[in-house]
Amino acid sequence: MTKALICVAVPLLVLWLPMNQVLEGIDVVQVRMLAIFTLAVLCWVLEPIPIFATSVLLIGLELLLISNKGPIWFRDPSSIEEIRKLLPYQDILTTFASPIIMLFLGGFFLAMAATKYHLDVNLARVFLRPFGESPKFVMLGMMIITAVFSMFMSNTATTALMITIVTPVLRLFPNDDLGRTALVLCIPLAANIGGIGTPIGSPPNAVAMKYLVGEQAISFGGWMAFGVPFSICLLAIAWTLLVALLPSRQERIKLVIESEFRRTPRAWVVYICFALTILLWLTGSLHGMNSYVVAMIPVAVFLVSGVIGKQDLKNLSWDVLWLISGGIALGLGLESTGLSQTLVTNIPFAELSPLMIVVMATVMGLLMSTFISNTATANLLLPIMATLGATVSTLGEIGGAKLLVLLVTFSCSLAMALPVSTPPNAMAYATGLLENRQLLQIGALISGIGLVASYLLAMLLWQIGFF
Repeated sequence: MTKALICVAVPLLVLWLPMNQVLEGIDVVQVRMLAIFTLAVLCWVLEPIPIFATSVLLIGLELLLISNKGPIWFRDPSSIEEIRKLLPYQDILTTFASPIIMLFLGGFFLAMAATKYHLDVNLARVFLRPFGESPKFVMLGMMIITAVFSMFMSNTATTALMITIVTPVLRLFPNDDLGRTALVLCIPLAANIGGIGTPIGSPPNAVAMKYLVGEQAISFGGWMAFGVPFSICLLAIAWTLLVALLPSRQERIKLVIESEFRRTPRAWVVYICFALTILLWLTGSLHGMNSYVVAMIPVAVFLVSGVIGKQDLKNLSWDVLWLISGGIALGLGLESTGLSQTLVTNIPFAELSPLMIVVMATVMGLLMSTFISNTATANLLLPIMATLGATVSTLGEIGGAKLLVLLVTFSCSLAMALPVSTPPNAMAYATGLLENRQLLQIGALISGIGLVASYLLAMLLWQIGFF
């Protein structure tokens, strides 16, 4: 109850206070948007209601307070300037069907079909076979498969699958063998790292794509061109640390996965459509379709062929889609009302060095994502980062909005220090085989290394003219 009262009282206080004396150039529509933004921050941090419910609430409040079809007493007909700053209600409602939502929807359909027809388990069985029976190499195989799956499936679903596969193997370790802890911990770390590799790998990536448009646009294959090498390097570092800090006393372990590829007509539809969709995502320059159009292919094919039925649709991760749509609506409100520009101009960023701005923004993203949802963090920070990158001239010299958006997105995905940081962390911690101290020690270390590695990646991309 206390959390709910705080979430209601503070935005009302923002509406009541004379904000034009605090922020130069702010108008009444921007004040309303500031109150909505404040509500989003408090609700996503304190969680008095589920975070996806907060997203839907934001869209509802924007329709009421800052749209051109809100209640008439929120629209002053005597103020033409105010009326012009109100958002078209259609723009707010279309956030529910944004191309970003369709991109993630396509990814969810691929993941559901792969799980339903055991494609994921069979691929894991095939890919893990070459890694032998040495604990450290079995762990390497688990990390690679988890990371690859997380690039195209929900990292939460991937973690659940891999923990199920590895659970029987854990019984082969003595209770005090650190190798057992390493095998559990490697899965959420790999899932988080792998999610960085593609635009659909994690929700923060999808939020970032909203701001990477026009001259700043990045294709699906273009994202993978730097995201996958980054993931591979960080994965290698994580594996090396786990082997060094949590060595196993076991010489051999045998991983048994009992499953066979199905050969039914619908199973073949899944195999072909899965491979074709990924191929089309990677070769956009050859066929001219962008990733959003390609994402609708598995949706249409699986529904028409019966691979995905009505009952399957009930299990779709609608909460993630609501969360992303709310973030898109929040960014739309901040940008279209001019609030993000007002916030940026009222803070003396121009007096700071570009490096200082980048470090402050990414560290803030990492710290916030450690304690609250990384998607919520991306929703809050990226609209402001996009405006900041386009406004501060010194940032333009090193990549501008594209650089800042990408680095902050990466920092959101690198939060791995606590069980609450990401769903994969929570699932691994729930096994009871992982101590909070171990997760904090290794997760924080990899987060820090990953942040530094992202700076090095940015420098490399800048040198080759990517920015």
